[in-house]
Amino acid sequence: MILDTDTALIHTLQQAIEILGTFAFAISGIRHAAAKQFDWFGGYVCGFAVAIGGGTIRDVMLGVTPFWMTTPLYVVCTGLALLAVIVFGRWMRRLDNAWFVFDTLGLALFTIAGIQKTAALGHPFWAAVIMGCITGAAGGVIRDVLLNNVPVVFHKEIYAMASVVGGLVYWLSVTLNFSATVAVVATFLTVCAIRFVAVRYHISLPTLRGEKNTQD
Repeated sequence: MILDTDTALIHTLQQAIEILGTFAFAISGIRHAAAKQFDWFGGYVCGFAVAIGGGTIRDVMLGVTPFWMTTPLYVVCTGLALLAVIVFGRWMRRLDNAWFVFDTLGLALFTIAGIQKTAALGHPFWAAVIMGCITGAAGGVIRDVLLNNVPVVFHKEIYAMASVVGGLVYWLSVTLNFSATVAVVATFLTVCAIRFVAVRYHISLPTLRGEKNTQD
């Protein structure tokens, strides 16, 4: 069972993780929107869609009220992310791949949130791992669709697989009777490490080879 006996601790961790994940993903989405020269409203919409997209799909599939509809905190959090990009935009532009760091943090945090929420509802570990992946990766797909880009989850460096491996680490940690805190930290570090190493050394999954289109 992927659930620590300390329910209060799980709930507190889940809320903190979802807030941090929202902020990280919102900044990632807004940074991408800025690269496409969106206006402030467009940047907010893109950031909000990234931040709540994966969690919304998860909650709908689990049959519960989407997390961001229960409190205005996530709407405000996205607004703060937009403000941070506006105020510190020039400083952020000086950092190479700053968006990548925030995107990776969001992926790791939302993967954990998805696993914990699914497990808390009594679903098996394999379902929790899948829901963790959806929570972490679906927001990035929505972002790329809004920005008219090929979703990064389908090509380039390892993305969704980092979430899946992180989910397996979470399950293994709980199976070995480690605390929820240890499971969270181990999962977070695993997802981040896989992403950073994959990008640093250009590691990716094999691509499919199909027939080339031919013209008559």
